[in-house]
Amino acid sequence: MNKTISTNQPMRKYGPRRYIPSIINFFLSAILIVAQFIWIASVIAWGAQGNYAINLGLQVIAVALTLYICSRDIRTSHKLSWTFLILFLPIVGIVTYFLFGRPELTSGKRKKMEAVLAQTGQYRMSDPTVTEALRTECPDAYLQSEYIANYGGYPIFREEDTRYYDSGEAMFPEYLEDLKKAKHFIFIEFFILGTGEMLGRTLEILEQKVKEGVEVYMIFDDFGSIQVLPRKFDRILEKKGIHAIRFNPFKPFLSIVMNNRDHRKIVVIDNQVCYTGGVNLADEYINAIERFGYWKDAAVRITGPATRNFTVMFLEMWEYARSEKMDYAHYLRQYEDDPYYRRSDYDAYMPQEGNGYVQPYCDFPLDREYVGENVYLNMIGRAHKYVYIATPYLIISSEMTKALVNAAKSGVDVRILVPAIPDKKLIYLMTKSNFRSLVNGGVKIYTYTPGFVHTKCFVADDCYATIGSINLDYRSLTLHFECGSFHYNTKVISDVKRDLYGAMQVSHEVSVEECEQKNVIVRTMLMVLKLFTPMM
Repeated sequence: MNKTISTNQPMRKYGPRRYIPSIINFFLSAILIVAQFIWIASVIAWGAQGNYAINLGLQVIAVALTLYICSRDIRTSHKLSWTFLILFLPIVGIVTYFLFGRPELTSGKRKKMEAVLAQTGQYRMSDPTVTEALRTECPDAYLQSEYIANYGGYPIFREEDTRYYDSGEAMFPEYLEDLKKAKHFIFIEFFILGTGEMLGRTLEILEQKVKEGVEVYMIFDDFGSIQVLPRKFDRILEKKGIHAIRFNPFKPFLSIVMNNRDHRKIVVIDNQVCYTGGVNLADEYINAIERFGYWKDAAVRITGPATRNFTVMFLEMWEYARSEKMDYAHYLRQYEDDPYYRRSDYDAYMPQEGNGYVQPYCDFPLDREYVGENVYLNMIGRAHKYVYIATPYLIISSEMTKALVNAAKSGVDVRILVPAIPDKKLIYLMTKSNFRSLVNGGVKIYTYTPGFVHTKCFVADDCYATIGSINLDYRSLTLHFECGSFHYNTKVISDVKRDLYGAMQVSHEVSVEECEQKNVIVRTMLMVLKLFTPMM
């Protein structure tokens, strides 16, 4: 595993690592949001002081809201958290729920996304010969694939070539080379863009490609990038000829829409090559800078027909975010008339076809179908020998906890790799609050001693794997736009297993004794945090 990468590239013209005006803007906006929240709650509290009618009204609203929440088709942990807060602190609970309580998109956003998806169904049709071959080869993989196709919306394809990278710096050189080979278009979508070498070298290639006539489109999440980019970076990109969107711009007022972030990581080149995984376009992801020890991440490169799913995903997101009609058929052509994509040349460019199946998919807060979590649960439930998991956060529902423990109790070797060095201390405490029930149930938990784990991978039984952007926490599983790739019998599966197993060998295995927290104050704090984790 390479842990260093050269940083002597002409990159710094794009600005310092932390862009000070953006940081100031972020914190001023955050302060304003908190101030507005306090003001609303204070006005209600002031009006309720000594006023029987207002107090009675608050109690009625609290009870009615609690009954409404309990009647909703949402997970029990969400119901418990909100019910406790609303009944125990009515003013805070009511205001918080109306501002931030709904996990799904607002009605207007939901209808907009539904309209986009309604017109793209023809581009997301399964090939019956592929699905039937998979059904015959492995019924369990077929059932998983059918769930993803029916509820994640994207079909499965035969593997052409898949390549796994056990770090961002392992991926980076090939990613740059693929960008340089682009002839027609490049789609890039990330949660974080951060000024530095990784983004700078990418932009140098993209600017050159624009001059060559290649269409370049880029989506980045505004909240994810706000501390590490100049303000209105999308306008800077547009001036360079790169079509750009700041997804869901962060605004200094209270809005539940701020909950729904674009956490996906997608690169598509000419509908022939694509990348996904945990790696963002910022220097810590290639260990060009150090933040929390060694940054452990992963990515997968996919070529061939399966790339089509990511092409459609990106176009759907662009149309949803920009309200701009896109020509799907144009971008889904195979460009067979171009010498670069002649079959004979392409076979020489890529390794021979694989024997497995690949299914890129996405999950979004459009409905209450938790596709990302259910893909994970299905893998756990169908495992017979082992399940290895890597995740930066372990903030999970009782359903996920039960599935992991039941698998372990049934004799499945269940192992979870998490960071030893946290990026967010409060979130890490929440992660640790789940150790006790899991370890006592037979699940093995490893804390990655060299640093921070940002990898989001599952691998099971030398047959299945999923690699993508989906963390094991409530925000990823319920609130964010996410993506992943399901693999059955592909070439990457042994690499994923080898990578996670190797990382566990340099990690610390959490013991039962460590989970038995003796400090009453800490134990109480962990219990309280566990109660409110669905809101985080």
